[in-house]
Amino acid sequence: MNINSNIVIIGCGMSGIAAAHRLIGAGFNNVRILEATGRSGGRIKTGKLGNSIVEIGANWIHGPSEGNPVFCLARQYGLLDPEALTPENQAVDVAGHPPWVPNIFSSSGRRLKAETLRPAVEVFFELMQESSEFHSKGGEPCASVGDFIRSKLQQRVAEIWKDVDANTRTLQMGAISSMLKVECSVNGTHSLDEVGLGAYGLYKTLPGLDCTFPGGYETLIKKMMSELPNGSVTYNQPVRCVHWNNTEKRKIPLTIECENGEKLSADHVIVTVPLGYLKKHHTTLFHPPLPLHKLHSIQRQGFGTNNKIFVEFDSPWWDADCEVIYLVWEDEDAIVDQEPDVQRPWIKKLFGFTVLKPTERYGHILCGWIAGHESEYMETLSEQEVMFAVTQLIRRFTGNPSITPRRIVRSQWFHDPWTCGSYSYPGKQCSMQDLENMMEPLPVKGLQSRPLQVLFAGEATHPSYYSTVHGALLSGWREADRLISHYSSISPSQLAKAKL
Repeated sequence: MNINSNIVIIGCGMSGIAAAHRLIGAGFNNVRILEATGRSGGRIKTGKLGNSIVEIGANWIHGPSEGNPVFCLARQYGLLDPEALTPENQAVDVAGHPPWVPNIFSSSGRRLKAETLRPAVEVFFELMQESSEFHSKGGEPCASVGDFIRSKLQQRVAEIWKDVDANTRTLQMGAISSMLKVECSVNGTHSLDEVGLGAYGLYKTLPGLDCTFPGGYETLIKKMMSELPNGSVTYNQPVRCVHWNNTEKRKIPLTIECENGEKLSADHVIVTVPLGYLKKHHTTLFHPPLPLHKLHSIQRQGFGTNNKIFVEFDSPWWDADCEVIYLVWEDEDAIVDQEPDVQRPWIKKLFGFTVLKPTERYGHILCGWIAGHESEYMETLSEQEVMFAVTQLIRRFTGNPSITPRRIVRSQWFHDPWTCGSYSYPGKQCSMQDLENMMEPLPVKGLQSRPLQVLFAGEATHPSYYSTVHGALLSGWREADRLISHYSSISPSQLAKAKL
């Protein structure tokens, strides 16, 4: 196919790059990406802490196995460690929860054994599993995952821990609060009270033990970008408005109006902006406005913040085999995953740290995880203030007043004007239909005006891999394939007419 249709892609993140790749490979000659910032990659962003490479954005390949196109590309480009490529690594099915070796500390400065908290972990995972089953059963007994867990937990705890002494019980409940905070980070939400129960189980995991890129996730972006023709991307070119048409009368193609006043015409535009940006700017970004059903789905779909705080130390205060550090507050037996006053104890929302491995590559670096409004507040503090809060936290939990971090670096996704948060999750009252509405092109079927004017890609438009890089990649391919099959079904004579 040699097709001269004009295609503009808004956003040079993974989904935009994937769509461009696919279209150019299929013979489309006029594909142009408009990127608001000065770089490619979007929420894939690799940074430095001292001499070490750290991921400010996307961290892992989730489920690195044959069914994951990000893994297959990374393998093809030779970007992964040998152990990530082994059949054993690809075969491990962890259902989204890697079996990391934990160290656990409590707020009274005690080191806890994992066995001590096993009852809490078992109850919690049972409830999370039950939460994920309603999408297939139909119906939802509560509006949110948080409501469901709290209501069930009261019953379970009364049954199974009735003979347990008060201190042990408080500790178990503190552990459950800690796991709720973990889930807030995993889901990119302020609280599980904001995650819809009925749609919660729509997310699908892939087999494979999550792995990272030794040279940083951006090495994948660089490889993919190097295969696009020179000049495919215009950087620092924010789009103000996509003028499309939903009537039969006007046959002119789309007009894309940029912030600098430049206007481009196109036959098709693929919008890949993050859902956070779409939620905030949809009223000005589309003219005429989006159809109501699509707009309502954008509003129902959740989009929250999950930030990282990387902390470097001269020497480790955790075990050599430790992969994750959990912090359990002994005053949190009321099961909280959100703080009433965000500013004072914002640091309590940080559930703990993952350990950057291997040590030979990174030295002694931890990555702290914090989600929600506390995370958004953390972004407004100076690096010194964040460093001070993290230092006090670690000293309190280890009981060691001399631990002092060497330096830190943190992400600030909420205040990034082009993302407005981290990634999507199914919000309250969200359903499979909303995810289908998210990816529906404009104009909607039934209108006789020119089809496939505005297409939508990005992680939030994938019905089962939302929030992931592979979801973003697949969504970009999906929209490219939509256009490829549209042109495959048009006869050459119709094509010639369409160009007149």
